[in-house]
Amino acid sequence: MRARFISVLSLFTISAAAQAQGSLIPRPCARICPTDSRCFPCPPAFPTVLKQSSHVKAELADRVIRYEVTETFVNRGGGVGEADYIFPLPKGAAFQDLKLSINGELVSGEMMNASQARAIYEDIVRRQRDPALVEWMGYGMLRTRIFPIAPGEAKKVVVRFQMVAEREGDALRVDYFRGRQNGDTWLSFAGRGNDEAPRSSFTLTYPIDGLYGSPYSPTHSLVTNQKGNRREVKAEGSASEVTLLIPVRKSTEPSIAVLTYAPRNEDGFALITLSPPAIVTRSTPRDVTLVLDVSGSMSGVKIRQARDAGKQVLATLSASDRFKLIDFSTEVRTFRDEFVRATRENISEASRYLESLDATGSTNISGALDAALEGKVAAGRLGLVLFVTDGEPTIGERNPEAIAARVNRLRGERRIFSFGVGADLNAALVERLALEGRGTAQFVRPEESVERAVSIVASRLTNPVVTNLRVSAEGVRLIKRHPSQPGDIFAGQDFVLLTRYDGSGRGRLRFEGESATGPVSWTSPVEFPASRRENAYIARLWATQRLGYLSAEKRKNGGSREIDNEIRELGEKYSIPTEFTSYLVVESGMQVVTGVATGTATRRVEAAAVPAVSQAQFEAARDAAKQRSATNLAAADEADLSAQAKSTRRVGARTFALSGETWTDLRRSDSQTVVKVKAFSDAYFKLMDAVPELRDIFALGDKVKVNGRSVSIEIGATGIESISGAELERIRAGW
Repeated sequence: MRARFISVLSLFTISAAAQAQGSLIPRPCARICPTDSRCFPCPPAFPTVLKQSSHVKAELADRVIRYEVTETFVNRGGGVGEADYIFPLPKGAAFQDLKLSINGELVSGEMMNASQARAIYEDIVRRQRDPALVEWMGYGMLRTRIFPIAPGEAKKVVVRFQMVAEREGDALRVDYFRGRQNGDTWLSFAGRGNDEAPRSSFTLTYPIDGLYGSPYSPTHSLVTNQKGNRREVKAEGSASEVTLLIPVRKSTEPSIAVLTYAPRNEDGFALITLSPPAIVTRSTPRDVTLVLDVSGSMSGVKIRQARDAGKQVLATLSASDRFKLIDFSTEVRTFRDEFVRATRENISEASRYLESLDATGSTNISGALDAALEGKVAAGRLGLVLFVTDGEPTIGERNPEAIAARVNRLRGERRIFSFGVGADLNAALVERLALEGRGTAQFVRPEESVERAVSIVASRLTNPVVTNLRVSAEGVRLIKRHPSQPGDIFAGQDFVLLTRYDGSGRGRLRFEGESATGPVSWTSPVEFPASRRENAYIARLWATQRLGYLSAEKRKNGGSREIDNEIRELGEKYSIPTEFTSYLVVESGMQVVTGVATGTATRRVEAAAVPAVSQAQFEAARDAAKQRSATNLAAADEADLSAQAKSTRRVGARTFALSGETWTDLRRSDSQTVVKVKAFSDAYFKLMDAVPELRDIFALGDKVKVNGRSVSIEIGATGIESISGAELERIRAGW
């Protein structure tokens, strides 16, 4: 089972950068023990829990797509089963929540420490109750462990997430990968015995206004209806990958849009989009290098597609461009030693060269990248490298960290766009090459077309509109920006920035960069509010980008306490599964008790009364579940806000839940030391002076419990009224 699970994980890690779909992995027993001394492995297990339906609703508003995926699975077997639900999020998507059907109703959950959530889940499983645990499984991955699924029972899972819509040419592109119709895409055995194809649908709605035109699709036929002031589009067809294109109005002037979300008492969030002018007077000349892996693992369909991808790249070249072709296996070879002009004769010869390529030998990634990054980019030209591989480095330098570090030293001003093909490559290396090379990483699933993936990116890179674009603000300070470095805009693309801002009021955004005709500068007045409750999803989108940046830094430079703490805090605060946090769904009415054994916190499920902190956590989870009757995503968000306003409060990086009359900090403390202080006493005010963070926290009310690093403080009607300087210093040191 372990070997099978690892192979599945590698496939999904690759697919996570593409589109989303849910899949079930059965969890058979490890062995059968008829006696205490004799045990046998389980017989080969084929899944009895099969996908029954998959329905996707997507809403486009303000350049953000909000997805709600509802999938139903049924147990066709004769026994109770447990399964892992795998959901690969699209790149850059922000997870919002997951709901599980329990006793016929959809129940939401909460984020908590990963090890604690797992302990709770395993205890509930032993008691045959219904939990679902969403765990982080790497880049863009969710794993939801679901138990039990009774014979004949249907289990429904609902996942919500958001992402910024990408622009492709004159349209916004909406993609969703829903898997093959005859069962699970990644597990060949998952559809065994399932003669009935799952029911599926994909519906997109977006505003009817002057900005968006009529939709079209290269993959499906579309049925379009008008629902009030919105257009509803249904995709009809059996293709596994749904692609819709929504035309966007052209303009000869730059368009700058800013969406903000500003919680009280902390820095605001902004989603900034720049759409450059549609008219470009002159193209920037380019030096394009295509690097193709032709090792033995690329044989068959992949090498044919790689040849065709090379021809597609050649077809995008203009007369002012130059190009270089590099192919590598054990050795590194080039079409010509130097860049050549994109003349008709040179392109024809290069096409014949591509046609002669065969797949054989090992994978010399380091040698190929050295050849691609030789010399400096000529003045006035833009250097672009498109790098395609399907494997791990097996000859030459094999250490991915050393390869990435060398590429970073050699690349100069070149942009690197990397493509990972199949399931057996080093995904982290492919991603890092693009991240440090100011490009993008694309991952091509085993059944996808390499040619299509490369040609889409190559066509986007035909006309650089602005390079080295920088963003500055007047009136506020932009902090923790993503992307953080200067960017590029190519024809048919927008520049999207997620950032936090310090300050408020009227301000001005300025975009400055370089074009083929010289420097460009665009400005726009912007209002940055001090408080704004709408657009809360922007915080999740920003936090998702921030987590991606921190994870990349961790892979690049190794972990540190500071990075791990920030990853953990972001996961807990914005309910995003990470390596340190999990999202737990439990049955309504279930309670959790915190016990302490040998210095380690453990969890168990009981029907008895529980301490205030744990009870508050589950009261908050049940309150969040009440909003599930909302009929659309916007209404659900409004219900979320209403529920939170009644039962939870956010103060800085902390969340407080109302337990009885006491606002209780959900952050766990490792200490049993509790200081009880009478509200509005001399000790109360001295504590606020000693620990300034407490001022906003105590403003919640006259009954508050808050946890520090090694001390907890309870404010109430009783407690100490005076406090010594030594005790204040002890509390401050333990905070």
